[in-house]
Amino acid sequence: MSENQSSNGHPHDEQVLSQVGVPDKKRSKWKPSLIWIIPIVALLIAFSLALKAYLNTGPVIEVSFRTAEGIEAGKTTVRYRQVNVGLVREIDLSEDRSHIIAKIELRKDASNFATEDSRFWVVRPRIGASGVSGIDTLLSGAYIEVDSGKSDVKTTSFKGLETPPVVTSDVPGKIFFLKAQDLGSLDFGSPIYYRRINVGQVTSYQLADDGKSVELQTFIKSPYDKFVTTDARFWQASGVDVNLNASGFSLNTQSLASIISGGIAFGYPENSDAAPAPNKMKFELFDSEKLALKEPDLNPRRIVMYFNESLRGLSVGAPIDFMGVEVGTVKKINTEFYNNHSQIRMRVDAEVYPSRIAGGHELDPQGTVFKQFVERGWRAQMRTGNLLTGQNYISFDLFPKAKYATAIRRNDGVVEVPTTPTELKGLQAQVSQIADNVSKFPLVEIGQDVRQTLANLDKTIRSSKSLVDQLDGKVAPNLQATLDDVRKTVQSSETILASDAPLQQDLRRALQQITRAAASLQLMADQIEQNPESLIRGKTAEPKKDDRE
Repeated sequence: MSENQSSNGHPHDEQVLSQVGVPDKKRSKWKPSLIWIIPIVALLIAFSLALKAYLNTGPVIEVSFRTAEGIEAGKTTVRYRQVNVGLVREIDLSEDRSHIIAKIELRKDASNFATEDSRFWVVRPRIGASGVSGIDTLLSGAYIEVDSGKSDVKTTSFKGLETPPVVTSDVPGKIFFLKAQDLGSLDFGSPIYYRRINVGQVTSYQLADDGKSVELQTFIKSPYDKFVTTDARFWQASGVDVNLNASGFSLNTQSLASIISGGIAFGYPENSDAAPAPNKMKFELFDSEKLALKEPDLNPRRIVMYFNESLRGLSVGAPIDFMGVEVGTVKKINTEFYNNHSQIRMRVDAEVYPSRIAGGHELDPQGTVFKQFVERGWRAQMRTGNLLTGQNYISFDLFPKAKYATAIRRNDGVVEVPTTPTELKGLQAQVSQIADNVSKFPLVEIGQDVRQTLANLDKTIRSSKSLVDQLDGKVAPNLQATLDDVRKTVQSSETILASDAPLQQDLRRALQQITRAAASLQLMADQIEQNPESLIRGKTAEPKKDDRE
């Protein structure tokens, strides 16, 4: 029974057989369960994602920065034109701890950024001469921007920029180098103007190898780069150029931006037809437009002048004026001992340019014509050029009363030009002479005489006062009595001349008789005038009326 049950596959028997190690023929046939499908699908998905990530993963590069400000591993992205092309995976310190190294994993399609001329920088909020940038990072956080290079040389190590480049590599234009004495107010991003239009910027600057000048790299955008010709002149357009001279007041500037952050302008001489300058050509940067555009001076001649007076107000670069024309420039001002170091005088070294005057070769200090001018009275004199600033200049002018002198040519070719004192010094001499004459004037004796005269005048005033007192005490009463008598006499005269007075009536009758007598005399005079013979014959009888008829 038990065997039959076992053969019939009783469950209990199978459990017993399995426990004692008897193999089960039915259990050896394993069938897959549906539950295994889920992990298999997940595994396939993970494998495909890993394969895709591997296929899309580009090179890993290292970019060094001074600090890791704004950079976070696993969060900070690398962008090009606001498109993510990579991600910062790690941030490590350098071995010398002077900078940090950011390991960046680029995308596969961004592997062309791993070239030697690519540039990386951290985009943060910045305010500079070129404007405000990186405002969007206040909300999204900082990120690394990349500028694609044009080189075909691959590399994985880069040095990041601390400031964004002024011009990216995809902007068309040309690069030009300028040489200046100093940087002035220029900086990265300072504008470059052509006819007051912003056409470029200063991209970088550095000291020259000898340390005596500054080299600036500039970029002129296309199509304005074609206006930079081989004879172009560049000058500083920083701040405000104020000029106050005999012609009046002038103010020149390029724009408000150039006043604040500095700038450069360029142009060229009139009637210039030079060809466009090639890329990376070098130019000189002048301090002003006037210096940049003036014609070059040929054959400069060195002269020296000695003055026995203070040269306050005269500075290096001051002009030398010849009959209103600027013919030279002061180059050096020194003091010099002479006469066995017993005296000292002021020395002015200068350069003159005969080419600035038509036929100037005849006025060359080394020629005979200039020597003749000096012998006839031409001298160098320091004069005031501007009353407000106190700046002085040297003038060549004619002084007929000057002592005889001649131009001396030294062995080194320098010509010594005689000088004459300034007009102010002559005026001071006159004032000093007047002061000497005044000091010789007998002011003390005059003062004593004046004091004596005042004392006598005081005595006279006192005597006059006593006389007035006497007049007031003695003469005044008698004078008052006399005035009273005169008043009585006038009153009596008025009474006599009254209209009802007998004397007045008699006087009136006398006047009437005199009037009649005067009328008779007038008639007699008329009669004599008409009939002068009446003086002999007498008056003729008038004819009667009947006779006349």
